[in-house]
Amino acid sequence: MIVRQIALLVAYDGTAFAGFQRQPSRRTVQGVLEEALQRLTRESIRLRAAGRTDAGVHAEGQVVAFATSSSIPVQRWLPALNGLLPADVAVQAAAEVPRTFHPRYDAITKVYRYTFLRRAVRCPLRRLYALHVPDPLQVELMREAAAAMVGEHDFAAFQNVGRPVKCSIRRVYDCRLEEWGPWLYFWVEANGFLYQMVRVMAGTLLEVGRGRLPPQSVLAALAEKKRELLGPTAPPHGLCLMKVNYAAELFGEGDALCR
Repeated sequence: MIVRQIALLVAYDGTAFAGFQRQPSRRTVQGVLEEALQRLTRESIRLRAAGRTDAGVHAEGQVVAFATSSSIPVQRWLPALNGLLPADVAVQAAAEVPRTFHPRYDAITKVYRYTFLRRAVRCPLRRLYALHVPDPLQVELMREAAAAMVGEHDFAAFQNVGRPVKCSIRRVYDCRLEEWGPWLYFWVEANGFLYQMVRVMAGTLLEVGRGRLPPQSVLAALAEKKRELLGPTAPPHGLCLMKVNYAAELFGEGDALCR
């Protein structure tokens, strides 16, 4: 029996999920994907993923992989799976990868985006994908605080309790804010993230923008490793896993993201 490994690029709306990771008696992205795969292959499938997003967090570029003895051609996985998946999950691309590939441990960086809507009136059509902020924000101060997050640091202050780790040192390669009309996008790319780290970053930047925290609070928190020096954890619905980067493109140029 020949066993292959297939990697999938997955997009999902996290609103109705209890997170990515399988949980007993709860609807999760992993559970939905594995159920569809088992219906398709008639095999017991267990996915490995690049990351475990929390309840309410979305993804455009989640990467998963699984072993199978199915002979389904790689180009057939995408239409076959999407015919079985619910409307809030879709496979964007599929590729056959080496048996040694691991979507989490082989990842070089991950890219997240947090979206703020800065205006007095909320937008009902984007309420599940952006945090409404009616207050004026001092974006230049937020950029100053974001710049302090770049580099290799001990980000112990930027994690919430729930998933203990042996080492809290991470390298942030990019941490920036982009403005597009009333929309403010917080982009961050790193070699790894601690539990709810991006949401703590986003919540801290929001407090800096509101004038409730000085930009220097980031440097103080990094040095003193004290969570209380930072802002609250931003709500999950503004966060999206945009892309997982590997040494080589898995799915072809551009990785067919759901834009």
